[in-house]
Amino acid sequence: MHELPAIVLALGLGSGAAFSAGPNLGTPLEPAEIAAWDISIQPDGTGLPPGGGTPAQGARIFAQKCALCHGENGKGGAFAALVGGAPISSGIDTPKTIANFWGYSTTVFDFIRRAMPWQQPRSLTDNEVYALTAFILAQNKLIGENDSMNAETLPKVRMPNRDGFIIRFPDKI
Repeated sequence: MHELPAIVLALGLGSGAAFSAGPNLGTPLEPAEIAAWDISIQPDGTGLPPGGGTPAQGARIFAQKCALCHGENGKGGAFAALVGGAPISSGIDTPKTIANFWGYSTTVFDFIRRAMPWQQPRSLTDNEVYALTAFILAQNKLIGENDSMNAETLPKVRMPNRDGFIIRFPDKI
């Protein structure tokens, strides 16, 4: 009767060494590899890289690298529309677009830079990302067709839904 607890105890003590080394998942990263992914952009523009782009430059890039998924001029295709859209206050089922949902223009830049095109994320240059951001903002009538976006001008674009998010649990912040 005492043999079972002794066996369980022996197996338990012996297994500690096997787990102490960790699960052996992944590959350790060098500091330079980690730094390459430290690309977060803050709403105030902190972290924006040098460079710039215009809506006209962005239109050419969009036609080549984005229109297949997002449709001509960003009005929707296989994936979400980026342009247009009724105000979010129209209802919970209102399709979300850059103009009616996103709170900060810098977040548009950040998302394009880190995640687009979806089949080749991080393949765009910073100038291409600025140009695409400028194109999308211009298509949504948030900037003029001749406005250039860069680290100085992009954070100044006020998005229509900037104050549209409600903090559900403010005491948890």
